[in-house]
Amino acid sequence: MTATEHIEDLENQVEENQEVLDEGDVAADYLEELLDIADLDGDIDIEIRGGRTYISIVTEEGEADLQSLVGKDGEVLDALQELTRLAVLNATGERSRLILDIAGYRSDRAEQLRKIAQDAIDKASKSGEPVHLDPMSAYERKLVHDVIADAGLHSESEGESSRRHIVVSTLDS
Repeated sequence: MTATEHIEDLENQVEENQEVLDEGDVAADYLEELLDIADLDGDIDIEIRGGRTYISIVTEEGEADLQSLVGKDGEVLDALQELTRLAVLNATGERSRLILDIAGYRSDRAEQLRKIAQDAIDKASKSGEPVHLDPMSAYERKLVHDVIADAGLHSESEGESSRRHIVVSTLDS
């Protein structure tokens, strides 16, 4: 790579990072307004990982105040994430892949999913039979697929819509 190509590459990386930071700022403003309307206290943290914006809403006063924004099985959280993505799209003209976490729900759920994946890996390895997991969101399936791939097993998504789930199998089956 020539020096000119390297400089152009660095400039492109800076531009991409600036777009992600702008996305985070728009999302944070939107969420601050939402918290004000709902009369809820919370701090918003923005983190950039792998070119993706991760936004967390946390509170020092105990996470119970924010549970209404998480909802049953994270349904309200998923809806708020989509609304936040739409707010970013409206403000920037660019689609967003940001991830919203409220009261640590997504990080706790990621840990649960790692355990579910590991249990499926163990079961498939021991029996040699495919293991069907419960339906989960696309984001959750991605996390599980990654754990299974890291373990050297095969996984694929099956089913439609809300019944879409992962099937784990050994490479032999």
